Amino acid sequence: MEWKSLSKEHANQSNHDVKETIVQVGEGNFLRGFVDWMIHQLNVKGLYDGKVVAIQPTPHGKVVPKLNAQDGLYTSVLRGVENGETVNRAELIESISRGIDPYNLWSDVLELARSPHIEFMFSNTTEAGLTYHQETFDENTSPLSFPGKVVAFLYERYKTFDGDSSKGITLIPCELVEGNGDLLKEIVLKLIHDWQLPQAFKEWVETDNLFCNTLVDRIVTGFPRGEEDSFRERLGYEDILLTIGEPYHLFVIDAPEEVAERLPFHKAGLNVKWGDATPYRELKVRLLNGAHTMMFAACYLAGVDTVYQAMTNERLSAFVKDGLFNEILPTVQADDEEKEQFAVSVLERFSNPFLEHQLTDIGMNPLYKFKTRVVPSLLAYVEKNATLPNKLALSLAALLAYTKPVDKEGAFLAGDRNGTRYIIRDNEQTLAFLETVWEEYEAGDATLEQTVHKLLVNTEIWGTDLTQMKGLTEKVTADLEQGIHELV
Repeated sequence: MEWKSLSKEHANQSNHDVKETIVQVGEGNFLRGFVDWMIHQLNVKGLYDGKVVAIQPTPHGKVVPKLNAQDGLYTSVLRGVENGETVNRAELIESISRGIDPYNLWSDVLELARSPHIEFMFSNTTEAGLTYHQETFDENTSPLSFPGKVVAFLYERYKTFDGDSSKGITLIPCELVEGNGDLLKEIVLKLIHDWQLPQAFKEWVETDNLFCNTLVDRIVTGFPRGEEDSFRERLGYEDILLTIGEPYHLFVIDAPEEVAERLPFHKAGLNVKWGDATPYRELKVRLLNGAHTMMFAACYLAGVDTVYQAMTNERLSAFVKDGLFNEILPTVQADDEEKEQFAVSVLERFSNPFLEHQLTDIGMNPLYKFKTRVVPSLLAYVEKNATLPNKLALSLAALLAYTKPVDKEGAFLAGDRNGTRYIIRDNEQTLAFLETVWEEYEAGDATLEQTVHKLLVNTEIWGTDLTQMKGLTEKVTADLEQGIHELV
């Protein structure tokens, strides 16, 4: 059967009266499944009246032609566990008016900058996009970098409105970088200096434009490859931009109340918090990311491949829950009810039957992740209880077992799980250190306890000397001797 392509004839809203009020640098899965989905919720509830224009961030993007072919429309499908119930909701998203390829239609971007209706700029250009790059400025050509595009856009706007203070915009970056708004502003000001743009423009950027720090959280997996036929049957049309995500979402925006009133996500029932992102970042890093890092090596070595498989295994899920609720949660400084609710949501997300989150994906750069996500909980638990946390200590032993190399794999190392090879990825210095330490052990030049001591004493890896934690070296050694698969 030949299916009709998604187009404006499928739309529910009348688009001709809705103004373009939001510029969005980025058109990928995450923004479509997060920000654009939220703007749609505002529009359909009558809390906002604006459309998004999506700007392609790199010269090699492939989404804008697809977006324009579908008149800016796409389908969001949220599936997973929500409040203990399995959900699978499809919704046509109508918040995007069009996409622009700035490398071929830079004049369209400049025209947008001259629009009096533009209020906001969102972005998600990955961590690599939120960096400083030296480049030259040509008013007729799109800068290559994301911050460069921001400067050029704001400069055109500044000139158009003669520095009118009311024509500044609110910039809300969604890159996963701490202090992302502050960093974007810093790079923007540096480029203004590089390009020798007027001092008055610099002052307008600093005083009349708002750069917000944010925290974003939702897993968006994108197009459901292999399920195309079932979705065509379900939806009744062909959607080449079908976007799959989990129901859970959290958006923290550090902005004043007047911004929250103009963009009232919270009034639409969305999980959007206005204010300092720091406490929420702590919850996410310690409870969500920390639990992921705590579980990945132990569960993988115990024989499962995904987070969901671990959560459907009675023994492994008990290990995860015990570590999360009894060892990590009590060490996090936050409101008891809020952190309890967050921990419950973490388990729901881990138990999502629609997500195949590979444990080996979590295991990329595992020592760095353990340092930032788990070591703070380990230290805080010992300080609070004067004893070792059993599950966190076991997760450390599992991490050492997981990162014990059996071979080299290009620039990386290879580990082995009962005949199955996996890649051990970390920075060059850490990999060289692991290779040397374990070679000495295999050669009989060091006992297992001596090897564990060498690994745990390395402050460059852990940020602290873990051997100073009473009994930890002995506990990790004993766990390794017994075998991780026997302990979880």
